[in-house]
Amino acid sequence: MSTLTKPNHIGRKISRIRELRDMKQEALAQALGTNQQAVSIIENSETIDEEKLIEVAKALGVTVEAIKNFSEEGVINYFNTFHDSGNNSFGDNNVLTFNPLDKLMETVEENKKLYERLLQSEKDKIEYLEKLLHQK
Repeated sequence: MSTLTKPNHIGRKISRIRELRDMKQEALAQALGTNQQAVSIIENSETIDEEKLIEVAKALGVTVEAIKNFSEEGVINYFNTFHDSGNNSFGDNNVLTFNPLDKLMETVEENKKLYERLLQSEKDKIEYLEKLLHQK
């Protein structure tokens, strides 16, 4: 029986979740503090110990239950429930309601304005002190 047809092949589930998260074996290996060959062994294993499963789940950003209950049919059904509602989010935790680059540029502009105000305040202080000195 191939790994594709074994419903409880935990390694294959890990592999598919990794692929769906657009993560390479090398990236998962780095997150686990191991090498790509070790990840390959994990993904080819029908079972892995619970402690290692917890580490892998954390590295993939999913729960242990998500790995254990993963199914290709579930993924297909999940994506088939989407309708074009203008919200292209994947799950509830990854909804971006803003463009991060726009936010960064807004912050840069705010900092620039703050710096200009601070600079002007210092100039005003110097002018005031000069006026005081010239009055005496």
